[in-house]
Amino acid sequence: MILEMKVPSPGESIKEVEIATWLVKDGDYVEKDQAIAEVDSDKATLELPAEASGIITLKAEEGDAVAVGAVVCHIDTDGAKPAGDAPVAEATKTVEAPKAEVKAEAPKAAPVVAAPAATYASGTPSPAARKILDEKNIAPASVTGTGKDGRITKDDAVNAVPSMGTPTGGSRGSERTKLSMLRRKVAERLVAAKNETAMLTTFNEVNMTPINTLRNEYKDAFKAKHGGIGLGYMSFFTKAVTRALKLFPDVNSMMDGDHKIAFDFCDISIAVSGPKGLMVPVVRNAENLTFRGVEADIKRLAIKARDGQITVDDMTGGTFTITNGGVFGSMLSTPIINPPQSGILGMHNIIERPIAVNGKVEIHPMMYVALSYDHRIIDGRESVGFLVAVKEALENPMELLMDNNPKKALEL
Repeated sequence: MILEMKVPSPGESIKEVEIATWLVKDGDYVEKDQAIAEVDSDKATLELPAEASGIITLKAEEGDAVAVGAVVCHIDTDGAKPAGDAPVAEATKTVEAPKAEVKAEAPKAAPVVAAPAATYASGTPSPAARKILDEKNIAPASVTGTGKDGRITKDDAVNAVPSMGTPTGGSRGSERTKLSMLRRKVAERLVAAKNETAMLTTFNEVNMTPINTLRNEYKDAFKAKHGGIGLGYMSFFTKAVTRALKLFPDVNSMMDGDHKIAFDFCDISIAVSGPKGLMVPVVRNAENLTFRGVEADIKRLAIKARDGQITVDDMTGGTFTITNGGVFGSMLSTPIINPPQSGILGMHNIIERPIAVNGKVEIHPMMYVALSYDHRIIDGRESVGFLVAVKEALENPMELLMDNNPKKALEL
């Protein structure tokens, strides 16, 4: 029996996916539930499992965009499983015929093909091609047309590359690759955030000495108590953010046309870099989680993102985002809002700097923090007040985040 395998729906709003990689070859024998392909949606990369055992016939190529519900392969469930490690199809043995003696001939001169005569159409782009060339800022005269009578077609314009200047030696290779569906969607959302929001960024700095003192004192006991989960910075920042969101609820809201949607819960999106690009999984109801709960959830989501196992549901929703460019060495940045959210907190690297403390100069580990926010819904008082509240909690975590009982807060 021939089974038609169709693309399942990865999520309610997803209508199309892209075949990223086939994990099997045409004609291979596959087992039921074996991963046969990786498919990209605009939110995540997912594995496609075989629905039955049998011989597979591929019906789509890598890079093809296919609609949800479309057939991507056939599985012949009557196909015999190869014995042991033998290949599915044995190569047909051929007997070589005795080689006939071939008399060497002088190489023939290649025929000379006359260049097409220039006409009024030569080098003239079609309307679609002209639009693409204008967007690329490429002069039509620098493009060789492959259309009728030398006309520049849309494909010529798409494949045209701007001049890189006169070469002076050395390798000057280039490679053109199609962006994944996830990468294209991220790019689209980032541009939309810049164009459709009134985004501003406010900055502050945090003295990390109190957090470092607590981590140095309790991190070993925390790790031993909670099965290898580390006490990192993200739990402190997440707890500080959820506290500040309760104090300034406008930051935990979003625009919906002419209305504002305010949330009484804090779903914190954590931006992580995965093998397929930027992903933003969500820590649900972070306001109810302990330090251990936050660290465990972030670790679980980070592992799923790294291994390509993240799901659409893991990245759906979120009321506020935290991104940490400090892990890559960034000292200061202006993070871009993750729409439709209204705010994002940017963490950065920790550098020892001299600061004034009680009239004296002291060296302390300092971090710049940045809050980008949508000014349509958040005013300056709320944005600055929110970031100051985050700073206060991070510089006094014992009192404001742990209720002066760190062992109870860390569940030790």
